[in-house]
Amino acid sequence: MASPHSIVTLVGSLRKESFTLKIANAMAKLAPASLRLDVTTLHDLSFFNQDLEANPPADWLALREKLQKSSGVLIVTPEYNRSIPGVLKNAIDVASRPYGKSSFLGKPIGIVSNSPGPLGGVSAAKHLQNIMPGISGPIMGQPEIYLNGVGDAFDDKSELTKDSLKAVLLQYLDAFAAFVEKQNR
Repeated sequence: MASPHSIVTLVGSLRKESFTLKIANAMAKLAPASLRLDVTTLHDLSFFNQDLEANPPADWLALREKLQKSSGVLIVTPEYNRSIPGVLKNAIDVASRPYGKSSFLGKPIGIVSNSPGPLGGVSAAKHLQNIMPGISGPIMGQPEIYLNGVGDAFDDKSELTKDSLKAVLLQYLDAFAAFVEKQNR
């Protein structure tokens, strides 16, 4: 079998015990053999400032290089105030520069939103669907995934224990693996 596709999995939350990080880690464990998910937190990413573009900070260059070497990107995000968290928008801004040289270009994109509430972060996912075209490769349209009620999905060791969520994640990962394979032919 060919080596697995490396997938940068951007975590759109900084909270140590965030559901978003737990979901990203669960997806990395559940991923089919054709994918290797590289769970990437954004704790150390400095703020985008166009004044720094002539001599970009090392953390910007590291994120850009990681994305450029990947076969695709999964964005796992909570919803903050009907949108994406600022830290995730900052990462997208850093990675999409310099103008015309986005590190997302040509990369198949998957979007996984989540919430302990009933709507599953659908507004955050929709905002990403508005932000990413023009700076990324194709965005997987089906199946869409808005994970709701995630508050009781993990045990005290952050292990996924909710079977219904596990089934949804497995279905999504299988579809994303096929999407990545198709885009990387």
